[in-house]
Amino acid sequence: MNRFVYADNAATTPMSESVYNAMKPWLTEHYGNPSSLYRIGREAKKAITEARHKVARALNAADPTEIIFTGGGSQADNLAIRGYVKGLSARGRKHIITTKIEHHAVLYTCEALEKEGYPVTYLNVDAQGHVDLDQLREAISDNTAIVSVMAANNEIGTIQDLKAISDIAHAAGAVFHTDAVQAVGHMALDVQAMGIDLLSLSGHKFRGPKGIGALYCRKGIALQPLVYGGGQERGLASGTENVAGMVGLGAAIEEATGENLAPKMDYVRGLTNRLVEGIMKIPYTHFTGDPVNRLPGTASFVFEAIEGEGLILRLDFAGVCASTGSACSTGSLDPSHVLMAIGLPHEIAHGSLRLTLGEQNTVEDVDYLIETVTKVVEGLRAMSPVWIDGKPDLTAATELHS
Repeated sequence: MNRFVYADNAATTPMSESVYNAMKPWLTEHYGNPSSLYRIGREAKKAITEARHKVARALNAADPTEIIFTGGGSQADNLAIRGYVKGLSARGRKHIITTKIEHHAVLYTCEALEKEGYPVTYLNVDAQGHVDLDQLREAISDNTAIVSVMAANNEIGTIQDLKAISDIAHAAGAVFHTDAVQAVGHMALDVQAMGIDLLSLSGHKFRGPKGIGALYCRKGIALQPLVYGGGQERGLASGTENVAGMVGLGAAIEEATGENLAPKMDYVRGLTNRLVEGIMKIPYTHFTGDPVNRLPGTASFVFEAIEGEGLILRLDFAGVCASTGSACSTGSLDPSHVLMAIGLPHEIAHGSLRLTLGEQNTVEDVDYLIETVTKVVEGLRAMSPVWIDGKPDLTAATELHS
């Protein structure tokens, strides 16, 4: 039987036992509606308040009321961007600035707003995925409402200079939103020191539950709600509260940040460095993203003369959970928009592999990953029509994908 190695922690993480134990009572015996006035309702309300304080502390928010619980990271992104430009704080400004490598929760929100008459600028990035700050300075104007740049990329792991971006946004009177879904629990974040006005996060990315996220919204910013109803979460995310999820999110972020963050990430970084060193021994392999200033657990590669879909399926057969930036398995032949944005040729971007590690992974896992990926790449290349005489034929690859 093959060894099982989960190496797709950027997609989701296994819930920690302590988070599960924190949630369990609120799924069974403590079932009160937080809006109710009787005792079990008041207990649920208190649990939500405590969870809100934990999230605020983790981000160094000035006030716990700046934390709005949402149904996940995508909902938080939508509320931040659409809620801001439609709200009173935008003061009639309509221009939005984002990047070409954002998560689709941001990109599709911006595309939808473009159809409603909101102009959007999509910033370029360099070969390692860093935002072009000069282009940001040129693009921003007194009509710019919001600048939305992710803290760290979900595919290649590159970390952005959040303080520099926020300074540019604020100098023009715009607010700064960061999609930190991939970053929380994996790098230090301080909304006050970094000048962040709006920040999105999601519990399942740092060993919390799925279906729960949060938006940090600096006090004084007025958002337009996306959902109307009973007025929960300051009227911005109406609906009976997911008490167990909120409790789980609070427990997970407390466990993942603070004094626990540095030693955990040092361990994960060591595993990732070992993994990168081993994978890069495979001929015609390219590392994507910033090799240094990246999320500790993220390792992203492209292999010439390889199709990502076949790579993932064969790794799955060998007991390895990984992901590819290629969209083949979703019915599209287009490679990752992130890999195209950093300048990879179309025919090479198809052969992408993202391996993301967590604190539950081991050295033995890493060695198995290196051994297995090497064998799978060799096997696929042996069958590839663009692998000729021990090397890739880019002319054949271009014709194949044209």
